[in-house]
Amino acid sequence: MTFERTTQRIDMTSVVDAPIEEVWAAVTSPAGINAELSPYLKMTVPAPFRGRTIADIEPGTRLGRSFFLLFGAVPIDFDDITVAEIDPGRRFREQSTMMSMSTWVHERTLRPLGERTEVVDAVSFVPRTPLGLIPGWGSVLRVCLSLLFRHRHRRLQAHLTGRG
Repeated sequence: MTFERTTQRIDMTSVVDAPIEEVWAAVTSPAGINAELSPYLKMTVPAPFRGRTIADIEPGTRLGRSFFLLFGAVPIDFDDITVAEIDPGRRFREQSTMMSMSTWVHERTLRPLGERTEVVDAVSFVPRTPLGLIPGWGSVLRVCLSLLFRHRHRRLQAHLTGRG
């Protein structure tokens, strides 16, 4: 019997009631990222990223490990973050490894819609072995991460419109 770890993909799109400049400032700062993840998760900030935003990072820069804390307290995973590409004010692409994923690619693109902004997340990942060898495990992670990104989009809207 042969097991194959397959790449999983998530795509999420929403429209935020805020101009693109405000959305970009929020989605590229550690505080904004944690506002999206709250209250379920919090990410620690690697030393090279402290006091900076993704927009301040040179593309291709490895920032280091950021730990995911369940409810802000219990470490459950880490993300060894590399910011691969940046189109300032519009798009970034993170290519990383995680404790749970051998490959993690997250691309976020913003598009102005007048005074509103379309937010598009495209995520692809490969679960790490041994869990990645369990039949259906990738699908379970895809569902969980889809729920997390749906939550992130709702929180981003609430954060930028003063309702969260």
